Amino acid sequence: MILARSFRVQPGDPARLERRLGRPLDLPLGAQVVLVTGLDEGLARTLGGQGDAAVLAQGQPAPELIDRLLTPSAPLLHLRGDVVRFDDRPLVMGIVNVTPDSFSDGGRHDTTGAAIAHALTLLEEGADWLDIGGESTRPGAAPVPADEECARVVPVIEGLLRRVPGAIISVDTSKAEVARRALAAGACVVNDVTALGDPEMAGVIARAGASACLMHMQGTPRTMQQDPRYDDVVAEVANALGASLERAVVAGVDRRRLLVDPGLGFGKTLAHNLELLRHLDALRALGAPILLGASRKSFLGAITGAREPSQRLVASTATIAIAAALRQADVVRVHDVKATREALAIACAVRSA
Repeated sequence: MILARSFRVQPGDPARLERRLGRPLDLPLGAQVVLVTGLDEGLARTLGGQGDAAVLAQGQPAPELIDRLLTPSAPLLHLRGDVVRFDDRPLVMGIVNVTPDSFSDGGRHDTTGAAIAHALTLLEEGADWLDIGGESTRPGAAPVPADEECARVVPVIEGLLRRVPGAIISVDTSKAEVARRALAAGACVVNDVTALGDPEMAGVIARAGASACLMHMQGTPRTMQQDPRYDDVVAEVANALGASLERAVVAGVDRRRLLVDPGLGFGKTLAHNLELLRHLDALRALGAPILLGASRKSFLGAITGAREPSQRLVASTATIAIAAALRQADVVRVHDVKATREALAIACAVRSA
């Protein structure tokens, strides 16, 4: 898969790009460049590169292919019977953790009644859909048996739909059996942090005619932050997500019902997370809407010094607003819906002006 990334050279970029190409480059700070990866060797050499990559500096003629990759068409998402367009603003996915141990709000909504009440509040604050999860995926989290996970999420889904019949609900699970029961209860999206790690998952989604978000994770929640490494985090995440998309389509899932999530904080260092945020537009080559999950995550605290997740509101909304202003995210998964909607209103007003 060919990825094109356009950016201005910052400190550290020349050395990184030289390692990628295996030769010296004359790239002054502030220069506009395009990094293209996933090329065959012949085309890479034609563009002055090496291996599978080439760097085009400002002023060099860019082939029509690269121009097209840098200006992809806006993605669409088929959600239930509707076609969602992302021309206005990103959709806001409100997080409902029916868990005792989630990193930010574990234990606050771990009963059916408390989870439903919280979900209704998020809808009142402007959530476009709700993501119901019954298993924590924080670093070091232990797995939860499928029956226990279902006991947590299915009553919440059923209770919510009795109160708000038209609510859009996704189930945050990596287990095919949990997804099957949640979809039968009325959820219409599967949010899978393992991107079809369960070999039965794609078939469950296909048979239900559901939508799905496929997220990248290196390792498992127990191991993912134990020295994660990449040669090129953007290319490797994009290639892995592309492979997951193809597995889903082969299993019968409608490609128009699929989203991708780069998985910030899931097997990534601070530098990896920032590199992905800087080049989210590269994921447009996958042809699927992009879901961004940065809310309250620890890498934001590493930058701002906010040790407690609840203290990362400003950092979370700032990250989301930047991505929205640059049209680099189509759905944002958040804990703080009201503040996010306000930040998005400003970002999209500036973008439209």
